[in-house]
Amino acid sequence: MRTVIQRTGHASVTIDGRLKAGIQQGMLILLGIEEADNEEDIDWLCRKITGLRIFDDENGVMNKSILDTGGDILVVSQFTLMASYKKGNRPSYIRAAGHATAIPLYENLCRRLGETLGKPVQTGEFGADMKVELLNDGPVTICMDTKNKE
Repeated sequence: MRTVIQRTGHASVTIDGRLKAGIQQGMLILLGIEEADNEEDIDWLCRKITGLRIFDDENGVMNKSILDTGGDILVVSQFTLMASYKKGNRPSYIRAAGHATAIPLYENLCRRLGETLGKPVQTGEFGADMKVELLNDGPVTICMDTKNKE
């Protein structure tokens, strides 16, 4: 699994001109899933994401996690994170998981994050043409890949 995590002042997802989800302070997480991903990847990501200290404390130092701040999370599936761009100019998405693998993993990650947060995680719609808008606070943007845990 690959993620792009952005600290947000606010973020939203619109589909066909209608607001699907929106959050205020928190994290927008773009998530790419490949066929080799599994529940271990979800466990690792949930621990890392919810423990990530990227929010300012009272001294303006990034020392607080999303659990400390009570912020929200918006997770958007994004198969293009699995792009291979080494050959030619047209990215290949052959590593991206198909729906049968990706949807259950996506839904499970969202559920697990929500359980850890103690409130529902907002989501986009898997496979939809989404318009994602955010105010990146900082800017703070962190990329994680479960294949690079070490």
